[in-house]
Parts: sequence; structure tokens; C-alpha cells
Amino acid sequence: MLPGLNCDFERVPGPMPIFRAQLGRKSWTSAASLVRSLSGRLVSLWGTDRRPIDGQLAVHAAYAVGSGLAWLTLPLTDPMRIYPGVAEVFPEAARMQRAVADLVGLVPEEQGDERPWLRHDLWPAHYHPLLSDCTGRETFDPAPEPYAFVPVEGDGVHEIAVGPVHAGIIEPGHFRFSVVGEKVLRLEQRLGYTHKGIEKLFEARSPLEAIGLAARVSGDSTVAFGWAYAMAVESLSACSVPPRAQWLRALALERERIANHLGDLGALGNDAGFAFGLTQFSRLKEDWLRANAELFGHRYGMDWIIAGGVRSDPEHLLLDAIARHCAEVEREVTQLRAIYDEHAGLQDRFTGAGRVSPELAVRLGLTGLAGRASGRARDLRSDFRFPPYDELQPRCSTHDAGDVAARVAVRFDELLESLRLVRAIAVRLPDGTVASPCEPAPGPRLGAGWVEGWRGEVFVAIELDSAGLIRRCHCHDPSWQNWPLLEHAVIGNIVPDFPLINKSFNLTYSGQDL
Repeated sequence: MLPGLNCDFERVPGPMPIFRAQLGRKSWTSAASLVRSLSGRLVSLWGTDRRPIDGQLAVHAAYAVGSGLAWLTLPLTDPMRIYPGVAEVFPEAARMQRAVADLVGLVPEEQGDERPWLRHDLWPAHYHPLLSDCTGRETFDPAPEPYAFVPVEGDGVHEIAVGPVHAGIIEPGHFRFSVVGEKVLRLEQRLGYTHKGIEKLFEARSPLEAIGLAARVSGDSTVAFGWAYAMAVESLSACSVPPRAQWLRALALERERIANHLGDLGALGNDAGFAFGLTQFSRLKEDWLRANAELFGHRYGMDWIIAGGVRSDPEHLLLDAIARHCAEVEREVTQLRAIYDEHAGLQDRFTGAGRVSPELAVRLGLTGLAGRASGRARDLRSDFRFPPYDELQPRCSTHDAGDVAARVAVRFDELLESLRLVRAIAVRLPDGTVASPCEPAPGPRLGAGWVEGWRGEVFVAIELDSAGLIRRCHCHDPSWQNWPLLEHAVIGNIVPDFPLINKSFNLTYSGQDL
């Protein structure tokens, strides 16, 4: 799995190549450098309290390399709560490490950014809600503490503070711009305002009943999180998902991708002053969501994926209608793409705005759709081709310009490719059942799921206790990696272009503020 690393890897059951290993402190540091040398990437980093089982705390990292995903664990003896950080090798780990410090009290030994990330005056610095002796129901008197934004000085430099409350219907996030005139010199984000204790809510729940919680991590990625969670539960029980259910899951995932791309392409046109684009794409998205409601019983497909398969089996006539609808949407999207490409005003706003070079994308870990627009050809559907993508053969769309125009182009490419996939699934859907029994065996066990959502790769890791209940469930959205890149993308642009650049990434607040 990772050549030269002194450890034994164990394969996690399931369709994706996920391997687990436990390391010592020296190997932990070497592993990060080894993954970087193999052109691998950090998928996620999190902490757990394992004291009720083995008396230890632990920090985990999930790395993606060419042969799959390596889930590495570093046990830490209590009360020693310091571990070798990996942010010097993978800068995208910095915010994840700050979240681990807030939630579990584990801190990297390197001198780094020690400001709280999720705490936001909700609990004192000595309280860490994911420790086993915390119930999550403790209450504290508010004790506001200043948050030290990084100052920028110079002639004519001033700050513009935006949020966390915004003018539109949008989740809360604070953006601190340092500008000269309208030119942005620096942007610093502060997120965490939507922290709602989801990871604590998972604790002591049955793996089967908690799938509804996973589906609500981020509403625009409910299918991706639902599938990743179900995959993790299935790996705990060695459950075999019927082929028809596998294809139906892909149908839901691609329809989720299409719905989000339709909405974003309209919003991007609107942010560039082209209201016609918003009108047309909003109409297409609404029709698409209404079809979802007929197909899944929910406009966004929430709760349709279950451990072992899917909740219901669509009728053949409905699948025929889905195939015809795809052809209609493809025709209109192709026409709209030609309008976008030929509209001088749109292209003037899109081209060159919010550029992330391929070199910067690699160095700072840009991933998912935004990464593919900056030359990072990574897509789990085509990289590992888990069922049914091994038969559907999806094409990975990439661009190397790294600007808003490139992210728009990748969206159009992926939208049209997903329409092809949905049509192929509706026509070629195999016969059979849509669910298998899935009951994780009791005892301490670990499982993982890894799925390519519309925004990027979604990862879920589950640890069960001796009673077969969830001791820790960690859900990771690719926005963790991409929010810091937005800070870099806006540098040198003017303030009025920020909404357009921001929308071209369209990252989630809720999905990473768990």
C-alpha cells in the first residue's frame, strides 16, 4: 500500500480499496512525507477518544494514493495529548488540526495556528466535547474571547468585514478582506458558525438508525454522504449490495450532481449580470427536482439510500420517462452552453477571475470539481471504478486554466456526462432485488466509505464499541480542503468579483462545521 512504511495493512471490506494500519510516532511523520512523494493527497484528519476500550486517544489520517486510500491511526497515551502534525507536508491539514484540538484536545507539537476553529465561545478552552467523559449537554456561561485576524498594513490598506450574517439566504461565514481601493490583498475566513454537534450525536447510536443523521450532514450532498455512510456500515457487516441497488445508488448520485450543477450555472450567470442564465437554469433545476420527488419520494433523494441497498424500486415506466427527460435537458444545456461561451460580457467576467494555478492546487491540496478545473485529474468514479462505474465508464473532465471560466467549463462537461450516465442507468438497469440484510456484528469494529460527490470526495469512518453501537463517526466534506484555496483565488481580484469567484467553488459551511 505504502512501500517502505514499517506496518501491516488490513483491507477494509467493501467496493473501494481502503486499507487500515496503526503506526508509531516516527512512522506517522514518515507516512505523510511518503504520501507526498507518491503524489498522494490528504483526504481527512480527525481524532478519537478510545480510552473506554484501550485507554488511549488517537489521531487518524486518510491519505489517497494511486492504489487506494490508507487510513492510518496514531495511538496516544493519556495524558500525553501531543502528536506530530502534518501541516508542514500537507498545508490543508492546518484547519483540520485546529478542529481536532477543539473537539478532542489533541494538539500538534509544531508551533502553528493555535486559534480555535469550531469553539466560537460556546465552551471553555479546557472542554472538548468528543471526549468520552463529556455528554455534549453541558452548558456554560458565554465567555467571548477576541479572534486575532491577521493584520495587513501599508498605505491605503483598509479592511472590509463581511458576515457571518449575509444579505441573502445563505449559511453564515465571516470574510475579512484587506484591500487597497477595490483590489484584494488578502482574504481571511472564519467559519464554524454552523457547528451543531453532529459527530457527538452519532455516539451510542445503532449504525443502522444513524444513517438519517449522515444524510443531513450537508443537504446538497445528502446522496453522497448517505452512500458513503452506508458503504461504511456495509464494510462493518460484510454485507453484499445487490447489483440493481448499486446502479440505483449511482442514479441518485448522478442526479444529485446534475441538480447542483444546474443551480450553480444559473447562479454564476446571475453573479456576472446575466439574469437570463439564472432563469433558464432555475427552471431546469426545478423540473429536475420534481422528477426526483417522483423517483425517490424526496426532491433531494434524502433517506433513499439505506444500509444494504436502497429504500424503493422505481417503476419501469418512470425510468423510461427519466431517460426521455435526460435527452430534453441535454438539448437545452447544450444550447445554453453555446450562449454562455459566446456571450462577451460573461466571458469577460469569467476569464482570468479567481485563478488557482495547477502548481498551487497541488501544493495546497485543491480537490474535487475545483481541483479538476486546475489540472488535478482526480475522480473516484474513474480512478477506481467501483460498481456500477466499472461498467458505465465515466469520463473525467479536466481543465488547466484554474479560473472561473475553467470551473464553469468543468461543470458543463460533468453535467452533460452525468446526463449520459443517468440515461444509461435507466436503460441498462439490471433486474433483481434492491436491498440485502445488513446487520453489523457486535464488538469493536471499524468501517469506512469513500464516494465521489458532486463537490469532490466524501469520506466516512465509523468505529463501533463492544456493544455494536457507534463510538465515533467522522464525516468529511471536500470543502475542508477547498475553503483555504478560495482565500488564494481572490487575491489580486476586485471585491465585486468575490461573489462570482465564491460561487464558482460553491463550498459548504454546514458540511464542514459538524
